[in-house]
Amino acid sequence: MANVSSHVIDAVVVEEEIVFSLSGLCQAAGASPAQVLALVDEGVLQPDGDAPQQWAFTGPSLRTARTALRLNADLALGTAGAALVLELLDEISTLRARLRRAGLE
Repeated sequence: MANVSSHVIDAVVVEEEIVFSLSGLCQAAGASPAQVLALVDEGVLQPDGDAPQQWAFTGPSLRTARTALRLNADLALGTAGAALVLELLDEISTLRARLRRAGLE
């Protein structure tokens, strides 16, 4: 019998229109407020509102936060490194979309 590896898929479907407070995003992402504050300071997350008590995060912020936290935990990149990786992944996605529109991919 072939060796079959099982993988656990950790996925969350979140509507674009949902809005998280700081504490709500922390709970949903499994993050501490300090971790989310670091992601905001690094520009990874851009909440609406003037102060952490008034911040509002959109649904896609959850995916971004979880990805950044996983990069930091799995690869020990730190917040700045995770921010750079996310920026590069976005750039790759944009370039692939341009290639598809041009019929080159």
